[in-house]
Amino acid sequence: MVKNIKTTNIVEICRKALPLIESIVNKKAEGITGVTKDGEEWKVVVEVLERKAIPDTQDILNIYELKLTADLELTGYKRIGMRHRGDMMQDEEV
Repeated sequence: MVKNIKTTNIVEICRKALPLIESIVNKKAEGITGVTKDGEEWKVVVEVLERKAIPDTQDILNIYELKLTADLELTGYKRIGMRHRGDMMQDEEV
């Protein structure tokens, strides 16, 4: 019996993650800030515009972590942070 091994690359994961989070939280995704493979799952960190402000440096961005399988199925997501657009993130925050 031959195993069907699914090879998914980072580009495919990113293409799937943005529309997924937008459909879940009903807000605009700003971009992906990280992608890592964790065993059989992929972890994707996405920033989502929560509240638009003037000046835009005061926009509030929520940071979400999504978990996807190699078959591009969402297995979980959670909000892991929030920041103003003008604030710098530290590596250890995400």
